[in-house]
Amino acid sequence: MPVFQFTARDMSGQSQSGQLAADTASALAAQLRGRGWIILDVQPAREGGARFSFEKLNPFYWMPPGKLDVEIAFQQIASMLRSGLTLLSAIKTAGEQSSRPSMARIWKRIYERIEEGSSFAKALSEHTCFPNFVVQLVNVGEQSGTLDVVLTRGVEHLERTRNLRMTLLNALMYPVIVLLMAVSVAGFMVLSVIPKLQKFLSGRNRKLPAMTQMLLDISTFAQNYLPHMLIGFVVGSIVLLLIYRLPAGRQKIDAFVLRVPLLGGLLRTSATAIFSRSLGLLLQSGITLLEALGTVEKLIANRALSIHIGQVRDHVIQGGTLAEPLTRERIFMPMLGRMVAVGEMTGTLDPVLNEVADFHEKDLAASVRRYSVLVEPAVIIVVGGIVGFVYIAFFVALFSLAG
Repeated sequence: MPVFQFTARDMSGQSQSGQLAADTASALAAQLRGRGWIILDVQPAREGGARFSFEKLNPFYWMPPGKLDVEIAFQQIASMLRSGLTLLSAIKTAGEQSSRPSMARIWKRIYERIEEGSSFAKALSEHTCFPNFVVQLVNVGEQSGTLDVVLTRGVEHLERTRNLRMTLLNALMYPVIVLLMAVSVAGFMVLSVIPKLQKFLSGRNRKLPAMTQMLLDISTFAQNYLPHMLIGFVVGSIVLLLIYRLPAGRQKIDAFVLRVPLLGGLLRTSATAIFSRSLGLLLQSGITLLEALGTVEKLIANRALSIHIGQVRDHVIQGGTLAEPLTRERIFMPMLGRMVAVGEMTGTLDPVLNEVADFHEKDLAASVRRYSVLVEPAVIIVVGGIVGFVYIAFFVALFSLAG
Protein backbone atom coordinates (compact mmCIF):
# COMPACT_ATOMS: atom_id res chain seq x y z
CA MET A 1 0.00 0.00 0.00
CA PRO A 2 1.48 3.41 -0.95
CA VAL A 3 2.51 5.90 1.72
CA PHE A 4 1.39 9.54 1.58
CA GLN A 5 2.68 12.61 3.35
CA PHE A 6 -0.06 14.91 4.65
CA THR A 7 -0.41 18.36 6.15
CA ALA A 8 -3.57 19.41 7.98
CA ARG A 9 -4.95 21.48 10.84
CA ASP A 10 -6.90 19.88 13.66
CA MET A 11 -10.08 21.21 15.29
CA SER A 12 -8.06 23.45 17.63
CA GLY A 13 -6.17 25.02 14.71
CA GLN A 14 -2.85 23.27 15.41
CA SER A 15 -0.74 22.16 12.45
CA GLN A 16 -0.54 18.37 11.96
CA SER A 17 1.72 16.54 9.51
CA GLY A 18 3.08 13.07 9.00
CA GLN A 19 2.94 9.96 6.82
CA LEU A 20 0.17 7.37 6.54
CA ALA A 21 -0.51 4.43 4.26
CA ALA A 22 -3.67 4.49 2.14
CA ASP A 23 -4.97 3.15 -1.16
CA THR A 24 -5.14 6.64 -2.71
CA ALA A 25 -4.58 10.25 -1.71
CA SER A 26 -8.36 10.82 -1.76
CA ALA A 27 -8.86 7.92 0.63
CA LEU A 28 -6.33 9.36 3.06
CA ALA A 29 -7.95 12.80 2.80
CA ALA A 30 -11.36 11.29 3.58
CA GLN A 31 -9.87 9.43 6.54
CA LEU A 32 -8.38 12.64 7.98
CA ARG A 33 -11.57 14.61 7.40
CA GLY A 34 -13.31 11.96 9.50
CA ARG A 35 -11.21 13.20 12.41
CA GLY A 36 -12.54 16.72 11.84
CA TRP A 37 -9.26 17.96 10.34
CA ILE A 38 -8.86 20.54 7.56
CA ILE A 39 -6.69 19.10 4.79
CA LEU A 40 -3.96 21.43 3.51
CA ASP A 41 -1.96 19.05 1.34
CA VAL A 42 -1.58 15.35 0.53
CA GLN A 43 1.20 14.00 -1.68
CA PRO A 44 3.19 10.78 -2.14
CA ALA A 45 5.93 10.35 0.46
CA ARG A 46 9.47 10.78 -0.77
CA GLU A 47 11.68 7.75 -0.72
CA GLY A 48 15.35 7.46 0.14
CA GLY A 49 17.67 9.93 1.75
CA ALA A 50 19.71 12.75 0.37
CA ARG A 51 21.41 11.98 -2.89
CA PHE A 52 24.22 13.70 -4.66
CA SER A 53 22.98 15.79 -7.56
CA PHE A 54 25.23 16.83 -10.44
CA GLU A 55 23.00 19.89 -10.73
CA LYS A 56 24.81 21.29 -7.67
CA LEU A 57 28.02 21.45 -9.71
CA ASN A 58 26.38 24.05 -11.95
CA PRO A 59 27.38 27.56 -10.72
CA PHE A 60 23.89 28.85 -11.62
CA TYR A 61 22.51 26.48 -8.95
CA TRP A 62 23.96 28.72 -6.22
CA MET A 63 23.10 32.12 -7.77
CA PRO A 64 20.69 34.11 -5.58
CA PRO A 65 17.27 34.92 -7.03
CA GLY A 66 16.87 38.21 -8.85
CA LYS A 67 14.13 40.81 -8.56
CA LEU A 68 12.49 39.55 -11.73
CA ASP A 69 12.30 36.01 -10.30
CA VAL A 70 10.52 37.34 -7.23
CA GLU A 71 8.13 39.43 -9.33
CA ILE A 72 7.21 36.50 -11.61
CA ALA A 73 6.67 34.18 -8.64
CA PHE A 74 4.36 36.63 -6.88
CA GLN A 75 2.46 37.16 -10.11
CA GLN A 76 1.94 33.40 -10.43
CA ILE A 77 0.81 33.05 -6.79
CA ALA A 78 -1.63 35.98 -7.11
CA SER A 79 -3.10 34.50 -10.28
CA MET A 80 -3.51 31.05 -8.70
CA LEU A 81 -5.12 32.50 -5.56
CA ARG A 82 -7.63 34.38 -7.71
CA SER A 83 -8.41 31.09 -9.49
CA GLY A 84 -9.33 29.43 -6.18
CA LEU A 85 -6.18 27.44 -5.38
CA THR A 86 -5.01 27.20 -1.79
CA LEU A 87 -1.97 29.15 -0.65
CA LEU A 88 0.18 26.03 -0.15
CA SER A 89 -0.70 24.69 -3.59
CA ALA A 90 0.11 28.05 -5.16
CA ILE A 91 3.48 28.24 -3.37
CA LYS A 92 4.33 24.68 -4.34
CA THR A 93 3.49 25.35 -7.99
CA ALA A 94 5.49 28.60 -8.01
CA GLY A 95 8.52 26.71 -6.68
CA GLU A 96 8.18 23.96 -9.29
CA GLN A 97 7.89 26.48 -12.12
CA SER A 98 10.79 28.63 -10.97
CA SER A 99 13.60 28.77 -13.52
CA ARG A 100 16.26 29.51 -10.88
CA PRO A 101 17.13 26.69 -8.42
CA SER A 102 17.75 29.09 -5.53
CA MET A 103 14.25 30.55 -5.96
CA ALA A 104 12.76 27.04 -5.95
CA ARG A 105 14.61 26.21 -2.72
CA ILE A 106 13.33 29.38 -1.06
CA TRP A 107 9.71 28.58 -1.96
CA LYS A 108 10.20 25.06 -0.65
CA ARG A 109 11.42 26.46 2.67
CA ILE A 110 8.47 28.89 2.83
CA TYR A 111 6.12 25.96 2.12
CA GLU A 112 7.63 24.04 5.03
CA ARG A 113 7.44 27.04 7.39
CA ILE A 114 3.73 27.51 6.66
CA GLU A 115 3.21 23.78 7.28
CA GLU A 116 4.84 24.29 10.66
CA GLY A 117 2.26 26.96 11.49
CA SER A 118 4.04 30.16 10.44
CA SER A 119 2.21 32.94 8.63
CA PHE A 120 3.00 33.69 4.98
CA ALA A 121 4.33 37.18 5.80
CA LYS A 122 6.63 35.88 8.55
CA ALA A 123 7.98 33.14 6.26
CA LEU A 124 8.70 35.73 3.56
CA SER A 125 10.47 38.06 6.02
CA GLU A 126 13.06 35.35 6.75
CA HIS A 127 14.48 35.75 3.22
CA THR A 128 16.21 38.95 2.13
CA CYS A 129 15.21 38.59 -1.53
CA PHE A 130 11.63 39.65 -0.76
CA PRO A 131 11.09 43.43 -0.45
CA ASN A 132 9.85 44.63 2.91
CA PHE A 133 7.18 46.50 0.95
CA VAL A 134 5.61 43.25 -0.29
CA VAL A 135 5.95 41.59 3.14
CA GLN A 136 3.94 44.45 4.66
CA LEU A 137 1.23 44.04 2.02
CA VAL A 138 1.08 40.27 2.57
CA ASN A 139 0.71 40.80 6.32
CA VAL A 140 -2.23 43.14 5.72
CA GLY A 141 -3.76 40.74 3.19
CA GLU A 142 -3.57 37.81 5.61
CA GLN A 143 -5.25 39.79 8.38
CA SER A 144 -8.00 41.17 6.13
CA GLY A 145 -8.55 38.03 4.03
CA THR A 146 -7.65 39.85 0.79
CA LEU A 147 -4.31 38.20 0.08
CA ASP A 148 -4.96 37.85 -3.66
CA VAL A 149 -5.88 41.55 -3.94
CA VAL A 150 -2.85 42.90 -2.10
CA LEU A 151 -0.52 40.51 -3.93
CA THR A 152 -1.88 41.79 -7.24
CA ARG A 153 -1.23 45.36 -6.09
CA GLY A 154 2.27 44.39 -4.98
CA VAL A 155 3.05 42.78 -8.34
CA GLU A 156 1.80 45.85 -10.20
CA HIS A 157 4.03 48.04 -8.01
CA LEU A 158 7.08 45.85 -8.61
CA GLU A 159 6.43 45.97 -12.35
CA ARG A 160 6.09 49.77 -12.37
CA THR A 161 9.26 50.13 -10.31
CA ARG A 162 11.15 47.85 -12.70
CA ASN A 163 9.91 49.82 -15.70
CA LEU A 164 10.97 53.08 -14.06
CA ARG A 165 14.44 51.75 -13.39
CA MET A 166 14.75 50.42 -16.94
CA THR A 167 13.67 53.80 -18.30
CA LEU A 168 16.26 55.54 -16.16
CA LEU A 169 18.98 53.05 -17.09
CA ASN A 170 18.20 53.45 -20.79
CA ALA A 171 18.47 57.20 -20.39
CA LEU A 172 21.89 56.87 -18.75
CA MET A 173 23.16 54.05 -20.94
CA TYR A 174 23.20 56.00 -24.19
CA PRO A 175 25.42 58.87 -22.93
CA VAL A 176 27.78 56.34 -21.32
CA ILE A 177 28.11 54.44 -24.61
CA VAL A 178 28.69 57.74 -26.44
CA LEU A 179 31.41 58.71 -23.95
CA LEU A 180 33.12 55.33 -24.32
CA MET A 181 32.99 55.63 -28.12
CA ALA A 182 34.51 59.13 -28.00
CA VAL A 183 37.27 58.00 -25.62
CA SER A 184 37.97 54.94 -27.78
CA VAL A 185 38.23 57.00 -30.97
CA ALA A 186 40.44 59.56 -29.26
CA GLY A 187 42.66 56.83 -27.81
CA PHE A 188 43.01 55.13 -31.19
CA MET A 189 43.95 58.42 -32.83
CA VAL A 190 46.41 59.46 -30.13
CA LEU A 191 48.13 56.07 -29.69
CA SER A 192 48.02 54.66 -33.22
CA VAL A 193 47.30 57.15 -35.98
CA ILE A 194 49.10 60.25 -34.72
CA PRO A 195 52.45 58.46 -33.95
CA LYS A 196 52.59 57.31 -37.59
CA LEU A 197 51.76 60.83 -38.71
CA GLN A 198 54.51 62.17 -36.44
CA LYS A 199 57.08 59.76 -37.90
CA PHE A 200 56.09 60.83 -41.41
CA LEU A 201 56.28 64.57 -40.69
CA SER A 202 59.45 64.52 -38.59
CA GLY A 203 61.46 63.19 -41.52
CA ARG A 204 60.79 66.34 -43.55
CA ASN A 205 62.77 68.67 -41.25
CA ARG A 206 60.23 71.46 -41.68
CA LYS A 207 58.49 73.61 -39.13
CA LEU A 208 54.95 72.35 -38.65
CA PRO A 209 51.82 74.51 -38.35
CA ALA A 210 50.67 75.32 -34.80
CA MET A 211 47.56 73.12 -35.14
CA THR A 212 49.60 70.10 -36.18
CA GLN A 213 52.27 70.70 -33.54
CA MET A 214 49.59 70.90 -30.83
CA LEU A 215 48.18 67.56 -32.00
CA LEU A 216 51.63 65.95 -31.87
CA ASP A 217 52.32 67.41 -28.41
CA ILE A 218 49.05 65.96 -27.09
CA SER A 219 49.94 62.57 -28.54
CA THR A 220 53.45 62.66 -27.03
CA PHE A 221 52.10 63.63 -23.61
CA ALA A 222 49.51 60.83 -23.71
CA GLN A 223 52.10 58.22 -24.71
CA ASN A 224 54.56 59.30 -22.01
CA TYR A 225 52.06 59.56 -19.15
CA LEU A 226 49.47 56.92 -20.12
CA PRO A 227 50.59 54.42 -17.41
CA HIS A 228 50.45 57.16 -14.78
CA MET A 229 46.97 58.23 -15.89
CA LEU A 230 45.72 54.64 -15.79
CA ILE A 231 47.15 54.08 -12.30
CA GLY A 232 45.62 57.37 -11.13
CA PHE A 233 42.24 56.39 -12.58
CA VAL A 234 42.30 52.98 -10.85
CA VAL A 235 43.43 54.43 -7.49
CA GLY A 236 40.85 57.23 -7.71
CA SER A 237 38.08 54.73 -8.49
CA ILE A 238 39.05 52.53 -5.52
CA VAL A 239 39.17 55.54 -3.16
CA LEU A 240 35.79 56.76 -4.41
CA LEU A 241 34.31 53.29 -3.91
CA LEU A 242 35.65 53.08 -0.35
CA ILE A 243 34.23 56.52 0.44
CA TYR A 244 30.87 55.48 -1.03
CA ARG A 245 30.74 52.45 1.25
CA LEU A 246 30.84 54.74 4.29
CA PRO A 247 27.38 56.05 5.31
CA ALA A 248 28.49 59.70 5.45
CA GLY A 249 30.44 59.40 2.20
CA ARG A 250 27.52 57.78 0.39
CA GLN A 251 25.17 60.50 1.59
CA LYS A 252 27.51 63.22 0.27
CA ILE A 253 27.98 61.52 -3.10
CA ASP A 254 24.27 60.79 -3.53
CA ALA A 255 23.40 64.39 -2.63
CA PHE A 256 25.96 65.64 -5.18
CA VAL A 257 24.54 63.39 -7.91
CA LEU A 258 21.10 64.94 -7.37
CA ARG A 259 22.58 68.37 -8.21
CA VAL A 260 24.22 67.25 -11.47
CA PRO A 261 22.45 68.89 -14.44
CA LEU A 262 20.12 66.58 -16.42
CA LEU A 263 21.13 63.47 -14.42
CA GLY A 264 19.93 64.94 -11.12
CA GLY A 265 16.58 65.87 -12.62
CA LEU A 266 16.03 62.36 -13.94
CA LEU A 267 16.94 60.80 -10.59
CA ARG A 268 14.65 63.15 -8.66
CA THR A 269 11.76 62.51 -11.03
CA SER A 270 12.22 58.74 -10.74
CA ALA A 271 12.48 58.88 -6.93
CA THR A 272 9.38 61.08 -6.70
CA ALA A 273 7.39 58.57 -8.75
CA ILE A 274 8.57 55.62 -6.65
CA PHE A 275 7.93 57.45 -3.36
CA SER A 276 4.42 58.54 -4.40
CA ARG A 277 3.39 55.17 -5.81
CA SER A 278 4.74 53.16 -2.88
CA LEU A 279 3.31 55.41 -0.17
CA GLY A 280 -0.07 55.64 -1.91
CA LEU A 281 -0.34 51.88 -2.31
CA LEU A 282 0.59 51.19 1.31
CA LEU A 283 -1.95 53.72 2.58
CA GLN A 284 -4.58 52.29 0.23
CA SER A 285 -3.94 48.82 1.67
CA GLY A 286 -4.64 50.01 5.22
CA ILE A 287 -1.10 50.54 6.55
CA THR A 288 -0.61 53.56 8.80
CA LEU A 289 1.28 56.61 7.54
CA LEU A 290 4.22 56.14 9.93
CA GLU A 291 4.64 52.47 9.02
CA ALA A 292 4.33 53.31 5.33
CA LEU A 293 7.00 56.03 5.55
CA GLY A 294 9.32 53.62 7.36
CA THR A 295 8.87 51.05 4.59
CA VAL A 296 9.29 53.56 1.73
CA GLU A 297 12.45 54.91 3.38
CA LYS A 298 14.11 51.55 2.71
CA LEU A 299 12.90 51.41 -0.90
CA ILE A 300 14.75 54.53 -2.11
CA ALA A 301 18.28 53.66 -3.19
CA ASN A 302 19.60 57.25 -3.02
CA ARG A 303 20.88 57.73 0.54
CA ALA A 304 20.24 61.49 0.63
CA LEU A 305 16.60 60.98 -0.35
CA SER A 306 16.23 58.09 2.09
CA ILE A 307 17.51 60.22 4.99
CA HIS A 308 15.11 62.99 3.96
CA ILE A 309 12.17 60.53 4.15
CA GLY A 310 13.33 59.58 7.65
CA GLN A 311 13.30 63.28 8.61
CA VAL A 312 9.80 63.61 7.14
CA ARG A 313 8.68 60.67 9.28
CA ASP A 314 10.18 62.25 12.42
CA HIS A 315 8.32 65.46 11.61
CA VAL A 316 5.03 63.56 11.35
CA ILE A 317 5.73 61.78 14.66
CA GLN A 318 6.13 65.19 16.33
CA GLY A 319 2.65 66.15 15.11
CA GLY A 320 3.51 67.99 11.90
CA THR A 321 1.97 67.54 8.48
CA LEU A 322 3.43 65.37 5.74
CA ALA A 323 3.38 68.20 3.20
CA GLU A 324 5.39 70.73 5.24
CA PRO A 325 8.88 69.11 5.09
CA LEU A 326 8.29 67.94 1.50
CA THR A 327 7.47 71.51 0.44
CA ARG A 328 10.19 73.18 2.52
CA GLU A 329 13.20 71.06 1.55
CA ARG A 330 12.35 70.63 -2.18
CA ILE A 331 14.53 67.54 -2.48
CA PHE A 332 11.79 65.73 -4.36
CA MET A 333 10.08 67.40 -7.32
CA PRO A 334 8.11 70.53 -6.26
CA MET A 335 4.73 69.13 -7.32
CA LEU A 336 4.86 66.42 -4.64
CA GLY A 337 4.67 68.76 -1.63
CA ARG A 338 1.86 70.90 -3.10
CA MET A 339 -0.28 67.89 -4.06
CA VAL A 340 0.27 66.19 -0.69
CA ALA A 341 -0.95 69.37 1.02
CA VAL A 342 -4.14 69.19 -1.05
CA GLY A 343 -4.55 65.50 -0.25
CA GLU A 344 -4.17 66.08 3.49
CA MET A 345 -6.72 68.91 3.44
CA THR A 346 -9.32 66.89 1.51
CA GLY A 347 -8.63 63.50 3.13
CA THR A 348 -7.72 61.91 -0.21
CA LEU A 349 -3.99 61.41 0.29
CA ASP A 350 -3.63 57.97 -1.32
CA PRO A 351 -5.41 58.81 -4.64
CA VAL A 352 -3.52 62.12 -4.82
CA LEU A 353 -0.21 60.27 -4.38
CA ASN A 354 -1.18 57.90 -7.21
CA GLU A 355 -1.91 60.91 -9.43
CA VAL A 356 1.50 62.39 -8.60
CA ALA A 357 3.12 59.04 -9.44
CA ASP A 358 1.30 58.84 -12.79
CA PHE A 359 2.40 62.35 -13.71
CA HIS A 360 6.08 61.82 -12.90
CA GLU A 361 6.22 58.42 -14.59
CA LYS A 362 4.97 60.03 -17.81
CA ASP A 363 7.29 62.99 -17.29
CA LEU A 364 10.29 60.68 -16.86
CA ALA A 365 9.47 58.80 -20.08
CA ALA A 366 9.09 62.10 -21.97
CA SER A 367 12.38 63.42 -20.55
CA VAL A 368 14.22 60.29 -21.64
CA ARG A 369 12.87 60.62 -25.18
CA ARG A 370 13.81 64.31 -25.24
CA TYR A 371 17.36 63.70 -24.00
CA SER A 372 17.82 60.84 -26.46
CA VAL A 373 17.02 63.21 -29.32
CA LEU A 374 19.58 65.72 -28.00
CA VAL A 375 22.31 63.16 -27.39
CA GLU A 376 22.32 61.85 -30.97
CA PRO A 377 23.59 65.09 -32.58
CA ALA A 378 25.98 65.49 -29.65
CA VAL A 379 27.53 62.13 -30.60
CA ILE A 380 28.06 63.28 -34.17
CA ILE A 381 29.59 66.57 -33.02
CA VAL A 382 31.96 65.02 -30.46
CA VAL A 383 33.18 62.03 -32.46
CA GLY A 384 33.20 63.97 -35.74
CA GLY A 385 35.09 66.83 -34.07
CA ILE A 386 37.84 64.50 -32.84
CA VAL A 387 38.29 62.79 -36.21
CA GLY A 388 37.94 66.06 -38.10
CA PHE A 389 40.58 67.80 -35.98
CA VAL A 390 43.10 65.03 -36.68
CA TYR A 391 42.45 65.07 -40.45
CA ILE A 392 42.56 68.86 -40.70
CA ALA A 393 45.83 68.98 -38.77
CA PHE A 394 47.29 66.32 -41.09
CA PHE A 395 46.28 68.05 -44.31
CA VAL A 396 47.41 71.46 -43.05
CA ALA A 397 50.84 69.89 -42.42
CA LEU A 398 50.90 68.38 -45.93
CA PHE A 399 50.06 71.74 -47.53
CA SER A 400 52.79 73.36 -45.43
CA LEU A 401 55.36 70.78 -46.54
CA ALA A 402 54.33 71.25 -50.15
CA GLY A 403 55.23 74.95 -49.87
